[in-house]
Amino acid sequence: MNEYFPSVLASPVIAQYRLTLTAGAHSAHHIRHIARSLLVDWALESLTDAVELALTELVANVVRHVPDRRCTVLLLRQGAGVRVEVTDGYGQLLPTPADSQPESESGRGLFLLDAVVDKWGVSPTGGGGKVVWFECVDVSPR
Repeated sequence: MNEYFPSVLASPVIAQYRLTLTAGAHSAHHIRHIARSLLVDWALESLTDAVELALTELVANVVRHVPDRRCTVLLLRQGAGVRVEVTDGYGQLLPTPADSQPESESGRGLFLLDAVVDKWGVSPTGGGGKVVWFECVDVSPR
């Protein structure tokens, strides 16, 4: 008889989604699919392109720069928008936009992130890692 019975007042739509994983070559694809589905559930479809692009960049940075590639992705509905956090345990590489040369193959991701989201930043975690986060707000008329 120790079963969980959800409240009849509980919302049928979740307000957040958390996933802990070891990121690999195909992780961004799967996480984009999850994000797209949540944005539809949250009636925030207008944010899909920005969220998918920014999330792909953050996951790619984990694959490229975090030695064990472990991270936690959090998607959180906030009023008329969404906040996404990618947390890892590697605090030595706090991201900053790099000075990239026109012929460089990399170094533009955080410039791209800055261009497509409303707000973003980096916060250290207590365990020596970091959280890279961004927020997108839906300004379309309802």
